[in-house]
Amino acid sequence: MTQPLVDEVAAGVALSPARPEASGVAAGPRRRLEPRRALRLLVRRPGLPVSVLVVFLVVPAAFWPGLFTSQDPLRGVPSQNFQGPDGAHWFGTDELGRDLFSRVVHGAQLSLKATLIAVAVAFVVGGLIGLIAGFVGRWVDDVLMRFVDVLLSIPALFLSLALVTALGYGTVKVAFAVGAASVAGFARVTRAEVLRVRQAVFVEASRSCGSRWYSVLGRHVLPNAAGPLIVLATLDFGTSVLAVSSLSFLGYGAPPPAPEWGTLISDGRDYLANAWWLTALPGLVIAATVLATNRIARALDGEGAGRR
Repeated sequence: MTQPLVDEVAAGVALSPARPEASGVAAGPRRRLEPRRALRLLVRRPGLPVSVLVVFLVVPAAFWPGLFTSQDPLRGVPSQNFQGPDGAHWFGTDELGRDLFSRVVHGAQLSLKATLIAVAVAFVVGGLIGLIAGFVGRWVDDVLMRFVDVLLSIPALFLSLALVTALGYGTVKVAFAVGAASVAGFARVTRAEVLRVRQAVFVEASRSCGSRWYSVLGRHVLPNAAGPLIVLATLDFGTSVLAVSSLSFLGYGAPPPAPEWGTLISDGRDYLANAWWLTALPGLVIAATVLATNRIARALDGEGAGRR
């Protein structure tokens, strides 16, 4: 074999791993191993299936509360007030004889929808700020990051309180206030990921081939920077549940008799001596939701770090 032919074969072998999509052999086993990887993940982390179960119970309650209870959360029977948890009333009844379980289920419709709005606001606004700062750079990066630094210097709950006071009371306004307080974290993470991906070899190769900036951004930068943002959004979901419930506890949420989770705890604190379930059981639901979402976020983060 002549030397030019040897060089050509060696060059082909060296370049072949850089394009695994050209071969159907490499992609096939990877897809077949996905269920095994998921099964191993569940076996190694026994708390993860419980967290997934909690989320699959809580999230549908926010959209279809009728699947879990048929009782009216606003209708009370005065003769049945302050009944403890039993077979007829799983979470007991309140001071007006209203079923607490139905109020918690219907309260998920208000609290979790507000949480989803808050996470969406933080994800979109913070992601857009971080994307522009990291991709454009120069003075744009400096101006946007100084704005983010100002937001980070203010405690999130205080910023939410200031915003909801300016906007007014209500569930949607609380959601926007909580989402605005979380913008800085999403902006920081997005900027860091965009800077990391922008310096990658495949991005430089795409630019050197004459690709437009929007093509590089859409095909290479965004897909490779989205993973940590999804993990952060899952983690921020639990934090936003706490923030929305805290503002509702302080009276900034929907007006009574709307059964928001924070409002339920606030109403039940006056009866802790003789009706502990009015505060304890809604609080346990909030704690279980927050811990479950945090556990799922940690699992996603660990799996993503292993792949990287």
